[in-house]
Amino acid sequence: MKSLVEYVQQRVKKLREHKIFGKPIFIKDHLHSGLDIQDVINVLSAKIPKFLFHKIDVLYVGEFDFLVNKEVNALYLDSAIYVTNLQDNIRDMVDDIVHELAHSIEENYGHEIYSDGNLELEFSGKRKTLERILRANKYDTSKHDFLSLQWNTHLDNFFYKIVGYPMMNNLVNGLFASAYGATSLREYFANGFEEYYLGDRKYLFEISPKLFQKIDMIDQIGEQYS
Repeated sequence: MKSLVEYVQQRVKKLREHKIFGKPIFIKDHLHSGLDIQDVINVLSAKIPKFLFHKIDVLYVGEFDFLVNKEVNALYLDSAIYVTNLQDNIRDMVDDIVHELAHSIEENYGHEIYSDGNLELEFSGKRKTLERILRANKYDTSKHDFLSLQWNTHLDNFFYKIVGYPMMNNLVNGLFASAYGATSLREYFANGFEEYYLGDRKYLFEISPKLFQKIDMIDQIGEQYS
């Protein structure tokens, strides 16, 4: 039985290929909203160090059932990044790619990121604070486990459907880089990674010093081998 990667490779092998840092980008389906993939490549090349792509073999852009089924815009899997072509603007697509790039870095530098437990402690403390904030705003948190580090469907639905991300983003201001960073420890790292490379590093350092230090350490390691 063919793997998902083999199946996609066969489907896109005749399509036009673009590249970033020598890594191929295959466009399976046309980008919506008149976006130009070269504009996306230019932004990524300007903001993201080359070494961060060293574990990425290929990027695929298009409509993929497994993205729809998981209700996500992008996915890192088997050294490849899959990203939907249904993007509102260049920034949204760049955000999606960088977020999945963060998960590839997490896979590579897991020991450096998590072994001392500091990031876990920082995240757990923020979760406890968030629960207090939600209770103060009359939200019932009793049915949800705010101590779990893993992504949880029920808690994510609570954030997304009950509280709503517009309200969540207001409530987590000064606590998380964005509401999605509160959904799990892994997403906390990936969300901070986005903020470090695409957003405000000073703000990230102020609200999440341990997270900032981990990403900055990886950045400095990369500079040594660039």
